[in-house]
Amino acid sequence: MGKRKSTSAKTAPRKKAEKLDTTFCCPFCNHPGSIDCKIDLKHMVAEASCSACLESYSTTAHALTEPVDVYAEWIDECEKANADRDGDDDHPRNDDDEHYA
Repeated sequence: MGKRKSTSAKTAPRKKAEKLDTTFCCPFCNHPGSIDCKIDLKHMVAEASCSACLESYSTTAHALTEPVDVYAEWIDECEKANADRDGDDDHPRNDDDEHYA
C-alpha cells in the first residue's frame, strides 16, 4: 500500500515584493523624477539632491537606510520648517479672526 499525500504539503507560491521608487518629485520646483538619493554607508551619510533646481538635503545613514527613507525625511523637514514659519506671525491667530475677515 502506498502512503497518502498530505494536503498541507502544498504551499502557494510567494508574490514578489514591489520595488520602491528611487527617483522622486522635488518639493521645491515640483519637477518629477529629478530627486536622486545617494547613500554612502562608509561615511554614514545619505544625500538627496534635485538635478533641476540644485536643492539638496543630507542626513545620517545606517545599514537599513533606503532612498525612500531619505526622501521622506526631507519632506518631513520641509513640512516642519513651513509649520514653524507659519507659526511666527506678529500676533497669535484666533478662531474669531475668520468671522471678521
